[in-house]
Amino acid sequence: MRGIVRRGLRLELVAGLVIALAIPALAASAGVATTTTLTAPQTTQITQSDAQTCSLTSFSVSVTSTAGVPAGTVNIEDGKVSLASADLNSTGQASFQFALKDGAHSLSAVYAGNASLNFNGSPSAPASVTISNQCDSAFVVTVSNLTPSSAANTLTLTPGQAGTGTIMVTPLQEFVSTLTASAFVTISCSGLPDQASCIYTPESVEILPDQNAAVTSSMVLQTYAASNTSASPATRPGKGSSPIAWAFLLPGALGLGGLAWGARRRHWLNRLSLLALVCLVTLLGTTGCNPRYSYEHHGPIPNPPTPAGTYTVTVTAQTNNGVTAITQNTTFVLTVN
Repeated sequence: MRGIVRRGLRLELVAGLVIALAIPALAASAGVATTTTLTAPQTTQITQSDAQTCSLTSFSVSVTSTAGVPAGTVNIEDGKVSLASADLNSTGQASFQFALKDGAHSLSAVYAGNASLNFNGSPSAPASVTISNQCDSAFVVTVSNLTPSSAANTLTLTPGQAGTGTIMVTPLQEFVSTLTASAFVTISCSGLPDQASCIYTPESVEILPDQNAAVTSSMVLQTYAASNTSASPATRPGKGSSPIAWAFLLPGALGLGGLAWGARRRHWLNRLSLLALVCLVTLLGTTGCNPRYSYEHHGPIPNPPTPAGTYTVTVTAQTNNGVTAITQNTTFVLTVN
């Protein structure tokens, strides 16, 4: 009887030990809870170069947790349709911009979780958006985050300074639904003053067949200051006694001397010698005024600065469907002080 009791106690101790070890493991496998929040969507009207007014819907998503900043992917859904996904930044946030089609939309964000960091997934509460009279352009191009800026939609620079901005190309849902392969949109600018340039990274953005969210390109607009230094004139070896110069001048002088001597015997040689003399003087004069002579004796001209003034810069986004080019423009103001 005592043996049975002892074996029962041993079994209870073993079971308790197993349970004690299993509880922390189960708690760890359960993961840490997260909260996903979708800010109230903001709809703005953008007028494009073709005079169409397009509706853009923008919002941000934030994922928080009591155990730190979650990392991973968040997905945007319109009802049961997946629109786009993006990685959270270092603060657990992501921003989106869509050109939704006409009608009512119920948007929500779903955080997928992160098993390696032990974060559980979570959905946001849905947000309602209604779009009417949407444009039928393939995409919408906008400029934002102009820095440094003194006013809305204005980039303010001094000569030699560089400014930055973000170009967003937002495809319409109707356009994306027709894609069977990626569409590449090339970005360029015009209307810049002299001594200024703009660079885009990347220069061409890619729109995938299932990519409804905006794609971005970083812009750098560079102006130039005046060059205050000028290079010294080039030093030519044997200046004033160049063998190449003598190769031309010596035969020419001997030829003129021969013509002058022969002119005493023939009247027509007198006229020919006069013509040769005029040609020689003309050649020497033009040689002294040509660009190479000026560069070698006076050095290069200093670069001028970017002219001060106010300029309207046009940003153009263009793609091609194999038959026709699709182009949209937007503008911003460049002020050079």
